[in-house]
Amino acid sequence: MAAPLPQSVLFCCDYNAVRSPMAEGIMKKLYGTGTYVQSAGVKSDQDIDGFSIAVCKEIGVELSRHRVRSFDEMEQWGDDLGSFDMVVALSPASQRRALELTRIYHLDVLYWPIMDPTGLGETRAAKMTAYRQSRDQILAHMTERWGDPRGENT
Repeated sequence: MAAPLPQSVLFCCDYNAVRSPMAEGIMKKLYGTGTYVQSAGVKSDQDIDGFSIAVCKEIGVELSRHRVRSFDEMEQWGDDLGSFDMVVALSPASQRRALELTRIYHLDVLYWPIMDPTGLGETRAAKMTAYRQSRDQILAHMTERWGDPRGENT
């Protein structure tokens, strides 16, 4: 049985340039505006990844306007991690950081081991295949957790 949608969720990964922006965009597209969704990274010294933009565009998810941000920048900008119902870490480093930052809050930190597609594949086609695999892993975790967005569980 699908879990109820959280009121707010933060997706996080290493740089907020590949996996967590994909998760943020996919969540917003699939489950609508009933859940406040953001993403962050342990670091933010990269721009949004072009392959992430491309594979999400294939499923109607727009990422080209995504602004990369770190946990530290979130705090500087006044976003309180304690205001989220759930944090979903998509990499081991982001899971460690999320657990460290949320130890004083009562909220769930989930870990979804999503493959890092950066550096995989020699050709554009091979790289796109790797990024699609990561995108599809995110989709599978979401539908397993919250049900089919077209069904009655949302």
